[in-house]
Formats: sequence, structure tokens, C-alpha cells
Amino acid sequence: QVQLAESGGGLVQAGGSLRLSCAASGRTFSNNAMGWFRQAPGKEREFVAAVGWSGSPYYADSVKGRFTISRDNAKNTVYLQMNSLKPEDTAVYYCAAARTPFWKVATHEYDYWGQGTQVTVSS
Repeated sequence: QVQLAESGGGLVQAGGSLRLSCAASGRTFSNNAMGWFRQAPGKEREFVAAVGWSGSPYYADSVKGRFTISRDNAKNTVYLQMNSLKPEDTAVYYCAAARTPFWKVATHEYDYWGQGTQVTVSS
């Protein structure tokens, strides 16, 4: 059974940092793009960042320069380093695996999803 398990969420003050991890099990995703999405209460799920099979990243404008996505294929794990956090970053963050090797921004391009981890940034 394929599973994606996020961890690392929590409560942090504005300006602080968190590092999210997404550990995959059940199959390897070294040839698949991986992404992070987030969903705030009352809003649609939105793209945050993605990394292609080769490690090439892509970011939403709202997090560019503050967030860094990376992957460790040996550990079948993807990370999201979040710095300079803002209250508007508060959301449930989801990890997802795409069906292609190249990063995608649309949710329908992703076949596997984790359960999510809550990130709350206080002002």
C-alpha cells in the first residue's frame, strides 16, 4: 500500500521557520515529481512548491525566496524548508506524488496524497 506521511508541522511565530518532511512508503518515487500544496480554512487547495525527478524546483510566487523544496531519493523523502513564515502561510500542508517526472502545479496531476500536517503562524 502506497503511503505519503507528512511531519514537521506546528505552531510558530511570524518570522520563524519550520521544516516539513514527507516520507513515502510502498513504492519508490525517484522517477516522479513531488509537490507540496496547502489548504487554509474556507479556501481551495493551492500549489506551494514542486520538485522534478532531477531535483529541479518550482515555487508559487507567494513563497518564492522563503521556501525551499528538496528531495532525498535514497530515503524516498521530500522536504519543505519554510523560512520567514507569515500568518497567511497558516494552512494544512499536503505532500503529493505526480504521475510524471516533471513538476506540475495542478492538483489533478498528482495521484498520491498524504493526510496533511497543520502549520499555524501566529502574528
